[in-house]
Amino acid sequence: MAFNLFTWWQGLTFGTWHTTRFHGREVGRDGDGNVYYEGKSDADRRRRWVIYAGDNDSSRVPPEWHGWLHHSRAQAPTEAPLPIKAWERPWRPNPTGSDAAERPAGALLAGGKRAAAAADYRAWQPGD
Repeated sequence: MAFNLFTWWQGLTFGTWHTTRFHGREVGRDGDGNVYYEGKSDADRRRRWVIYAGDNDSSRVPPEWHGWLHHSRAQAPTEAPLPIKAWERPWRPNPTGSDAAERPAGALLAGGKRAAAAADYRAWQPGD
C-alpha cells in the first residue's frame, strides 16, 4: 500500500496507514471502492473513518455511509442496509467544479443568455 508522508489531500498518509493497520477494523466498502473503518478496541469504537479509493473528497461518501460515519446509524450499511425507496435516484458524487457540473440557462459557462421573461423583474422606484 502506497502512502504519502505529509500530504493528506493526495491519499493515505503514514499516520492514517498506521492507525488503520494497527488500531482499525474494516467494516465495509461502498460501490466506489471507499473502505470504512472503526476502532478495534472498545475505547476506540467511537472512532470511524474512510480511506478514499480516489481523491480525498467527502462528497464521494454515499448517504448511507455518511450516516454511519457521523453516528446517525449504529450499524453499518453492510450489516443493516437502508431500504431503497421507489423515488430515490442512485447516489452520485457532487459534480460542482467539474465538467459534469450543472449549468442552468443564464449561467456564464452556459453562454450567459436566458429566455426573455415578461414580468420577472421590475426596477425599484423611489416611493415604492
